[in-house]
Amino acid sequence: MSRLDAQRVLDLAFATPALVLSLPVQAVVAVAVRRRLGSPALFRQERPGLHGELFTMRKFRTMRDVDEAHGLVTDEQRLTPFGSFLRSTSFDELPTLWNIVRGDMSLVGPRPLLPQYLDRYTPEQARRHEVRPGLTGLAQVSGRNALTWEERLALDVEYVDTRSMALDLRILWRTVATVLRRDGVTAEGHVTMPEFMGSPPPAVRDHPSEASAG
Repeated sequence: MSRLDAQRVLDLAFATPALVLSLPVQAVVAVAVRRRLGSPALFRQERPGLHGELFTMRKFRTMRDVDEAHGLVTDEQRLTPFGSFLRSTSFDELPTLWNIVRGDMSLVGPRPLLPQYLDRYTPEQARRHEVRPGLTGLAQVSGRNALTWEERLALDVEYVDTRSMALDLRILWRTVATVLRRDGVTAEGHVTMPEFMGSPPPAVRDHPSEASAG
């Protein structure tokens, strides 16, 4: 059995019963989201998956709609205490189990980011798309959104190079502790992760010019 086949078996073994068992909780969360944030309860957005191919990811909404007239424009303005609770407990991620059952995602892998980031990655960072994106991953249990983008993307590539069934099981176990502690939900100075604008080029050491060399 190949590594991808083995991971798919693990995905289905965990995600299918988790999806079924979580349906009553999802129903309660959906009603609460509609009452507090409006309709629709689900947030759908295209994200790059394996080899950068786009799929529609599903999550529960955690933000109000953009409303310039009422000053609801930025993430900080749109995210409510209720939305923050959903994010910190990862309840907003429950519908994503359907993406795992469908095969769009895996339980463990680099988190699916935004399509506009695709042409901002370095060739090394782009290797994160050599595997299916995950509900959780090495970066999530190593600091989550408290990491810098460079640290986070480096961990994604490290996972690609070192992935194994044993590593996946360790990450899943550490994910439980991370969620219970609600660690790294926000980046410093932000309610969410700031936009990735691309990594700065490596610093070039200055060399003295002929004029200053004496």
